[in-house]
Parts: sequence; structure tokens; C-alpha cells
Amino acid sequence: MNYESSTVVESKRVSGVAFVITRMSFARRMELMCHIRELAIKREFSEAGESTQDQLSAALLSGEMDRVYLKWGVRELIGLNIDGIAATPDTLAAAGPEELFREAVAAVKAECGLSDAERKN
Repeated sequence: MNYESSTVVESKRVSGVAFVITRMSFARRMELMCHIRELAIKREFSEAGESTQDQLSAALLSGEMDRVYLKWGVRELIGLNIDGIAATPDTLAAAGPEELFREAVAAVKAECGLSDAERKN
């Protein structure tokens, strides 16, 4: 058996761009849970609030969780330069097209086996 620890996902939004996504393993699942546990608890608490501040906090926490998913799960970006330099997960989040950021996060969440409802968060 030859197991590949990553998979390539072609972008559906931008021709020629692909994401190298790390496949899930037991240790990586534990690592991811450690990274998002606090954020998820805080987000759930904020989502329960009714104030605008609570809802903004929940949105910010969701965005931060998405950045964690991206940095954790995207090993490499193929075919994307940002300001003339090969894109990385960090530069995609900081200065890249938001549609590609969201698509990469969705690819990571799909690899994690999250449901459609969980992926939307």
C-alpha cells in the first residue's frame, strides 16, 4: 500500500490554481482540535448573545477559525502568485482573493469530514 498524506484539489473558481490539502490522520485531528477548541467555545457563547457586539464577535471568531483551518490544512498553493510571489496559506489569508481563501477553507473542511452545516461556520 502506498498512502499519500496529501491530495490536490483543483480550484473551481480560478483555472490553473490548485490547493495541496493535507489528509486527516489521528494525530492531525487531535492537533486541529487543540487549535480550534477555545475559538469554538468562544464563538458558541457569542452566537448565543443578542447584541450586535456579540454577533460581530461571533463573526470574528468564525473568521479566525477559518484561518486556522487554512494554515493547518493547506500544505501548498499551486498556480497562484500574490504580488509576484508564490502564494502561501499566510499570504492567501492576508492579501489573496477572498473567494480563493474561502474555497481553500472549504476544501480543508471537506477533507476533515465536516458536514455542510459545519463547513458553513
